[in-house]
Amino acid sequence: MWAAAKRVFRCASALTKPSYGIGFYAPAGFTTDPSAIVRAVSRLEGEGHRVVVDPTVASRWQRFSAPDGERLAAIMRMANDPKVDIAIAVRGGYGWSRLLDGIDFGAIAAARKWWLGHSDFTAFQLSALAHEGMVSFAGPMAAYDFGAEAPSAFTSEHCWGLLGADQYTVDCRLDGPGPFDDEGILWGGNLAMLSHLVGTSHFPHIDGGILFIEDTGEHPYRIERMLYQLHFAGALEQQRAVILGDFSGIELGANDNGYDVDAMIEHARSRFGVPVFRGLPFGHCRDKLTLPVGGHCRLTVRDRASRLTFSRYKY
Repeated sequence: MWAAAKRVFRCASALTKPSYGIGFYAPAGFTTDPSAIVRAVSRLEGEGHRVVVDPTVASRWQRFSAPDGERLAAIMRMANDPKVDIAIAVRGGYGWSRLLDGIDFGAIAAARKWWLGHSDFTAFQLSALAHEGMVSFAGPMAAYDFGAEAPSAFTSEHCWGLLGADQYTVDCRLDGPGPFDDEGILWGGNLAMLSHLVGTSHFPHIDGGILFIEDTGEHPYRIERMLYQLHFAGALEQQRAVILGDFSGIELGANDNGYDVDAMIEHARSRFGVPVFRGLPFGHCRDKLTLPVGGHCRLTVRDRASRLTFSRYKY
């Protein structure tokens, strides 16, 4: 029996624990806890990495780190800085949607950097995939993850493990139909961002992919409604599988009468014509995998024991 959410394979390159040039920038919300950035820089430099901190990390403007033009400039500074190998968003919140039409995705892709984050960052990831077929990474962010008072060893191990390997395999327990064995392009992220971009030029058209989703603070009926939006757009039935990650902060009401996440998932499985699995360790949670959006994924399931193998995500 495969172990729950445990890394079981690394190629030799991952074992060398390479050091990277890491750039922190604030493309959306402002930094709410400056001490988290201090901790993140200290930890990463202590591990042998070199950290560049963009000016937007320390600035505030309305609910954002800076006006739109300054945040666009920060993105391009990350892309153009030869000292930066990995650009890590400080946090999510809201802000990427205001920038998408102004981003030079061709230049971003040509810079051949790794871009890492989650939540609102999904908007950038989907757009980069739609416009350039560019791989990016859904994973930890500077403040919440690397700068946490008690950082997750699970999150760190899987982040550097995947980034340091040409192929990476994770065993975990997923609830869903089995046996199952299929593969395709891995894509997805925050469900609100996915549904928000449907019908736009920033939404990738993936046939035969493996779609993963997560969200926070959304009632099950809103999750279901966003899934219906993807369904009505024809995006769900084209997938090999849908994998549900963490859905945190759910508050049920007196009028739900037994309608909860389980009921919503049961309905999704009966309605959308695609295998739906749940239990992926990813989302607004402490312990999260790093996932290559636009990379290749093979999903194998037997008796709820599941294996995900990621490949074709390195430049």
